Amino acid sequence: MQTIISPSILSADFANLERDVKLVQDNGADWIHVDVMDGHFVPNITIGVPVVKSLKKITDLPLDVHLMIDNPDKYVEPFANAGADILTFHYEAIFSSQNILDLIKKIHSFGIKCGISIKPKTSPEVLIPYLDIVDMVLVMTVEPGFGGQEFMSDCAEKIKFIKQVAPENLIIQVDGGINEKTGKICKEFGANSLVAGSYIYKSSDIKKAIQSLKY
Repeated sequence: MQTIISPSILSADFANLERDVKLVQDNGADWIHVDVMDGHFVPNITIGVPVVKSLKKITDLPLDVHLMIDNPDKYVEPFANAGADILTFHYEAIFSSQNILDLIKKIHSFGIKCGISIKPKTSPEVLIPYLDIVDMVLVMTVEPGFGGQEFMSDCAEKIKFIKQVAPENLIIQVDGGINEKTGKICKEFGANSLVAGSYIYKSSDIKKAIQSLKY
C-alpha cells in the first residue's frame, strides 16, 4: 500500500515558502504538514492561522495541521476557517477524557479530519478510547518542538500496539527523525503516513526522497 507522505514545512525556507510548498507538491507529496507551536506546550514558536490561510491559496494538497499548543479547543475554528483539512491535537494538552471527546466532536463539526498525537513518554494505551472516533493517530518519535532531531526507535514500538487495536481504516502517522531507513521501520510496524522535514527538504533529489518513503 502506498504511504501518505506529509512533508513538514518546518524545514522549508520561510522566505520562499510558496516555492518550497510547490516543490514538494510537484514531486509527489500527498499532504503538507504544518507544525504549529506556541512556546508553551513546546519551547519553540512557529506559525499560526495567517500562514495556513496563505498556504490554502497556493496548494491543492490537504493541509495537515499539527497543533503543538495549549488550549487547542480555542483554535479549532480559526484553523478550520483558514483551510486546515486535518487538525491534530496532543493528548497531553487536554486534561480530561470528556474534554478530548468534546474536542474531537468540535473538529469534526467543521467537516475536517481529526487526529490525536502522543509525545514519546506517553503510553499508547491512553489512545484506546478514541481510536474508533478519530481519523488519525500521530506517534511522535522525537520530543516535539524542534526539527532535525534523531529518531527514537523505542517510540516506534507504539505503532505495533496501535495497529493491533485500531480500526483498519485508521491513519497511523509518524513524525520525528524520518528518513528512508527509519521510515521503513515505521511502515513495517504498521504506519501508513510519514512526516519528514529535513530528509526531504535537505535532499539533493526531493522527488527521490519522497518516493523512498512512499513505497
